[in-house]
Amino acid sequence: MSKRTIIEVTGNDREDFLENLVTNDVGRLKDGLVWTALLTPQGKYLVDFFLVPEGDKILIDVAEDMAAGLLQRLSLYKLRADVQLTPTDRPVARGLGPCPEGAFADSRHSALGWRAYDGRPSEDVDFDAIRISHLVPESGVELVPNESYPLEMNFEALNGVDFRKGCYVGQEVTARMKHKTTLKKGLARVSVDGEVPSGTELVTEDGKSVGTLFTQNGGEGLAYLRFDRARGPMTAGDAQVMCTDCDESLKDPEIG
Repeated sequence: MSKRTIIEVTGNDREDFLENLVTNDVGRLKDGLVWTALLTPQGKYLVDFFLVPEGDKILIDVAEDMAAGLLQRLSLYKLRADVQLTPTDRPVARGLGPCPEGAFADSRHSALGWRAYDGRPSEDVDFDAIRISHLVPESGVELVPNESYPLEMNFEALNGVDFRKGCYVGQEVTARMKHKTTLKKGLARVSVDGEVPSGTELVTEDGKSVGTLFTQNGGEGLAYLRFDRARGPMTAGDAQVMCTDCDESLKDPEIG
């Protein structure tokens, strides 16, 4: 698992403060983990993280290399709210199977198992294979700050955005993408013959750019694609690539 940082959020205004900023409904904490993101005012991804209920505080579970930027941005929004943000060195553990006592089910997909914050060790699991199977993007890999749009990165299917909550930063653009447009680009599973660095450009047989290949594992991968160009063979460097999902995606009226 990539390294994580836990930020403790305390103060009487902690829930309202986060509710006004993030893509998901903070009220869902009563049921366990909440996966969510902070967006730019233009609706682009900045950082994703888990919110974790813990008594009179909320924990933020975020990728270590994104923690400082998240803290800085949250501090800018804090103003006079009764909110305190404290980074900690608490560990994060992950595993599969039934959720053990004191742990939390991963709210994105049941195949992703559980997460715990009490010092227990992680299980040795190939989570990249699971992420590919269930179209789960990773912070800083498929999810690119200031570039990715959450709906193109499967946030809706993974319970990362709530369309019934009130306003939050980037909400207008996200709602418009949901209700007034069809998605022509997005995250898709691909078969990969070969191996290239994550972030390698994908091109069609006639040399047109079609997207980017990211995580690869066991002959499969995750790619960000322009669906209408991804029906045939593609290349990423020396690797041969075919889209596993694109024909189905193009049949879906919600994707276009």
